[in-house]
Amino acid sequence: MEKVILFDGVCNLCNETVKFVIQRDREEIFKFAPLQSAFGQQVLKENGLNLNDFNSFIYLRDGKLIQKSTAALEMAKDLKHMWQLLYVFILVPRPIRDFVYSFIAQNRNRIFGMRESCMIPDKPIQHRFIQ
Repeated sequence: MEKVILFDGVCNLCNETVKFVIQRDREEIFKFAPLQSAFGQQVLKENGLNLNDFNSFIYLRDGKLIQKSTAALEMAKDLKHMWQLLYVFILVPRPIRDFVYSFIAQNRNRIFGMRESCMIPDKPIQHRFIQ
């Protein structure tokens, strides 16, 4: 089962989320790709999404594209252990979840800051990143 998390490579919140997942994903079931990478741009293009809009967390599970709050909850469920408990929020109607998600996404760079360029993974984890 292929699981790929696509994220904004210059967003500090997104990069910290990736680090968080890597630290807890002992089985290495997740791979990662910045939305700005060739792979990320290909996924956006193939799904008719804006190639310059990096405000969405995208989770590819077995080729199926999942976005926004649903993507975060599905990823938490797949992360296993106590993180699966977050999946209870799937009961909140999607428009409400996505409203909160969009508010955070639109303000994340102002609140958490940005990097000059995409994160460059350390050697021990480079094999988990798709370019």
